[in-house]
Amino acid sequence: MGIIIGIILGIVQGLCEFLPVSSSGHLVLLQNVFGIEENALFFTIMLHIGTLVAVFVVYRKVIGEMLLSVIKFLRLLFTGKWQALREHIKTPVQLKLFYLIIATLVTVVMALVFNDLIDESYEGKYLGFGFIITSLVLFSLNFVKRKGRTMKWWNACGIGFMQGIAILPGISRSGSTIAGATWFGLRKEEAAEFSFMLSIPAILGSLILEVPDIIREGFGSVNWLQIGVGVVFAAVSGYFAIKWMIKLIVNKSLNIFAVYTAILGVLVLLDQFVFNIFMENPFM
Repeated sequence: MGIIIGIILGIVQGLCEFLPVSSSGHLVLLQNVFGIEENALFFTIMLHIGTLVAVFVVYRKVIGEMLLSVIKFLRLLFTGKWQALREHIKTPVQLKLFYLIIATLVTVVMALVFNDLIDESYEGKYLGFGFIITSLVLFSLNFVKRKGRTMKWWNACGIGFMQGIAILPGISRSGSTIAGATWFGLRKEEAAEFSFMLSIPAILGSLILEVPDIIREGFGSVNWLQIGVGVVFAAVSGYFAIKWMIKLIVNKSLNIFAVYTAILGVLVLLDQFVFNIFMENPFM
């Protein structure tokens, strides 16, 4: 049964990390459904590593270009070639990296400021509300006129802010960042790539921030086979989710996900406040 749960959670994490439906929200929900308490945090972190692998595979070319750009930047910096350095900073690859850093810093500041609220939210307290917020964000895209602008630093700040809000379970990270990029009039392809590339520092950052809690919580009786299977399925499903989402963003609307998260949010709220089958009333 543990292996089956590992497969289910791995697939859910891989799909929901990149589909605009909130992976953390679904994991919190399923952990309540399956009654997973021991090593839940460690398991969640390991599943995120699986989705991180998927991003690296899909965007390996872009990531490689960024690494080469960083190496060239450092070489020009240490050799004192200032004119060449100024020109290099303005290249598309370097600008993209710069915008990713800006967006990530904004998210980090929000995570540090609202750390207590984030910890509280992972108990599922605001889960239903989070799904409904995701639905509203996605539905708002129907009223945005796409302008095809190129990204500026203030756009990166806004997208980082949207990602910071999406730290709360139930609010989709990919949905929020793609919506933010669309609100700012960015091209659909650029919005998708930036959102998925932004998941790299986001996932790595969450790993670093959660290390003290993992150490404090301990590993207990870790089922390494279950975790390993979950990571593999998270990576594979995440790869296909990215490929699918790129096509959806460019050619289709995201209304189906808006409807899905709205229904899920209502069901979670009903269970929290009325039925209490899987979740207790968070405000009692």
